[in-house]
Amino acid sequence: MAVCFCRWRNLVICLCTPCILLVLLFVYITLLLSTDRSINPILRPYKHSRLPDRGANRSRDPRPAGVSPGTRDPVPQLDRLAGDILEFARHMHKRDYPVVAEPQDACGAGSANDHGRALLLLAIKTKVQNFKNRQIIRSTWGQAGWVAGQRLAGGGYVRRVFLLGTDRSRVNSTAWPDLLTLEGRQYKDILQWDFQDSFFNLTLKDVQFWRWFSRGCRRTHFVFKGDDDVFVNTPALVDYLSQQLGDPGTAMQSFMVGDVIGAAQPSRNHKSKYFVPEAFYAGSYPPYAGGGGVVYSGLLTKLLHLVSKRVHLYPIDDVFVGMCLLKLNAYPSHHPAFLTFDFPGDEEVKPCAYHKTIVVHKRTPDRVEQLWARLKERQPLCWNVTLREDNLKNKP
Repeated sequence: MAVCFCRWRNLVICLCTPCILLVLLFVYITLLLSTDRSINPILRPYKHSRLPDRGANRSRDPRPAGVSPGTRDPVPQLDRLAGDILEFARHMHKRDYPVVAEPQDACGAGSANDHGRALLLLAIKTKVQNFKNRQIIRSTWGQAGWVAGQRLAGGGYVRRVFLLGTDRSRVNSTAWPDLLTLEGRQYKDILQWDFQDSFFNLTLKDVQFWRWFSRGCRRTHFVFKGDDDVFVNTPALVDYLSQQLGDPGTAMQSFMVGDVIGAAQPSRNHKSKYFVPEAFYAGSYPPYAGGGGVVYSGLLTKLLHLVSKRVHLYPIDDVFVGMCLLKLNAYPSHHPAFLTFDFPGDEEVKPCAYHKTIVVHKRTPDRVEQLWARLKERQPLCWNVTLREDNLKNKP
């Protein structure tokens, strides 16, 4: 009898233990997700695709469907705001916009000469009216085609594309679209979508660009994504990326390098252009690279396209990229040659200062033209310098 009882007990234990463990795992995951969503209300999926307009009639409970009365509600708070943050909230669930213009070549200017295998694609965020910025970039650091390295004997093929939304303001509603069409025909580097170009819609440029890249730039090794007011030492960047490409230890599926910002807090200053209401996000941001200029692999670009579909749009584009990286369990790498916040101290006045950098933000078009000429002029003197390093590394 005792032997029979032991057998039955062992059988019950064998059958029930896995079930109990599965239940406990399910409870743990549920609590984890619910905590994440309660801390960051932007992660809660609303059934409504947009917030009501200012003039719309409101019911007694203005919360979107699916939001319980106990949760923080962004609608009343945002409705008291004006400008871009309110417009962003109204359309934050929409991310599919038609293409207005795109390059004739498959992957931007210069792609006809590299036999489908470019080292680098320069993807530059710009506005319709910033024609001078684009022209200076085309004639300086953004030249498409073969680019020789600064130190190494080789080089690499570089492509170029400018990323734009539309400008629906009265001043720019007539002449600018026609001029932009002519510009696109001339240079074959204009990629434009039909959404309002604003600071909080820069995230849309990332999402739309990742989709476009995934369809037509499958064999491009790296992407530089930056603003149209930066200076880029393209020869040094070509050297650096050529070295990364030849290094078997480089993990291309997670390669992103730039000026990494960690543990940043959302700005609650209403006068700041980076202001984000608490209803959108609470706590520290994930690590992200400053958006003035960042480089990532073509493979990571495709992964970002896929994972971004599961991440709510966020009004700060740099932070949104960091959120997508976090979903991929990847982290950006910091490099001191990416100067998102300019040179420290008097370092800029040194003869070879710009030869030791990859990106410097921010510079006017006239200044970019001067710096490019100086870069070429001092090449015989500075060709063998190495990229910047953190000063802390040299201290005992």
